[in-house]
Amino acid sequence: MKEDKRIRWGIIGCGAVTEVKSGPAYQNTEGFELLAVMRRNEEKAEDYAKRHGVPKFYSNAEELIVDNEIDAVYIATPPDSHKEYALKVAAAGKPCCIEKPMAPNYSDSLEIYKAFNDKNLPLFIAYYRRSLPRFTKVKEWLANGEIGEVRQIRWQLTKQPNEMDLSGEYNWRTDGKIAPAGYFDDLASHGLDLFVYLLGDIEEASGIATNQMGLYTAKDAIIGQWKHKNGILGSGSWNFGSYTREDVVEIHGSKGKILFSVFDEAPITLINANGEEQLIIEHPEHVQEFHVKNIKDHLMGGKEHPSLGKSALHTSWVMDRILDQV
Repeated sequence: MKEDKRIRWGIIGCGAVTEVKSGPAYQNTEGFELLAVMRRNEEKAEDYAKRHGVPKFYSNAEELIVDNEIDAVYIATPPDSHKEYALKVAAAGKPCCIEKPMAPNYSDSLEIYKAFNDKNLPLFIAYYRRSLPRFTKVKEWLANGEIGEVRQIRWQLTKQPNEMDLSGEYNWRTDGKIAPAGYFDDLASHGLDLFVYLLGDIEEASGIATNQMGLYTAKDAIIGQWKHKNGILGSGSWNFGSYTREDVVEIHGSKGKILFSVFDEAPITLINANGEEQLIIEHPEHVQEFHVKNIKDHLMGGKEHPSLGKSALHTSWVMDRILDQV
C-alpha cells in the first residue's frame, strides 16, 4: 500500500478482546482508522461503536467485508469462525489480521494461508508477543550470545479452574468443538509461537492430551516435547486443574540461562558468568499496540511483520502434533 494512504479497518467480533487489548490500538496508530465494527447482536455492535467513537456498525460480517470504504479487516471472533470469515476477506481482496490461534487445527489454518498467499494478500495473526519489548529483549540476549549455545527450553503453565469451569456455564474456550484442547488452544499457542520466534522453527513435536477433571468437553491437561531445526530441545506442561497458577519459562544455554513468564508481567532474568540481571519491562496499556504498529510498518513502510500467516501456520502444525491431530 502507498505510504500516503490512510488504511480504514473493520473489526469482525467486537467482544472483550477488542475493548482494551486491540481495538484502541487500531484507532491510535497513525495512518490507521477504525471505521466499522461488526457483532451478530446489533445492539451490542451499536453500543461498542458509540462508546469507542466508531462511525459504522454491522450485524452481518459479509456487509462489513464488502464495504468499499473498508480497506482491511481484523477478525476477532472465536477460532471456529476464523476460516469462514477469512476466506471471505481473501475473496474480497483485502489484507487481514486474525486473532490467534489462526484456526482450531492445521488443515483449516492451511486453507486460510493458501487463500491469502495465492492472491499475494497480507495476512497477519495476532501473536502480539512477537512485537512486545520484553520479548524482543529476550531475543536480543539470545542473539548476543548472553547464555552461549542454547540447549533447551522448558515451560510450565498451570492454573486453577475458574468459576465458569466449576459452574458449567458456557465458555467457548472449553468447548471441544471450538477449542479442542481448551485453554491450551487459547494460551499455549501464544507461548509456542513465541518460542519459534525466539529459537527458530520446530521439526519434530509430540505430546499427550487428556481431560482429567471432567468439567468440560475440551482437554485440560497436556504435556509436549519438541525439537527445533537447530537442535534445541523443548518441553512443556500445561495443566488447567492445578491448585495454583504458575507460568515459568527457562531457556538453558552452555553459559547461562534466561527466565521469564509468557503472560505475567514478571521480571525477565538473565543469569550467566557476569551475575544475574533482572529487567521489568511493562506491557503497554493496549497490549497489541506494537503488533498493530508493526502491521502499519508492513503495509505502509515495507518492513516485514514478525507474525505473518506463514509463521502462524507453523505454530498450528506444532500444536496439532502435540495434540496428535496431524
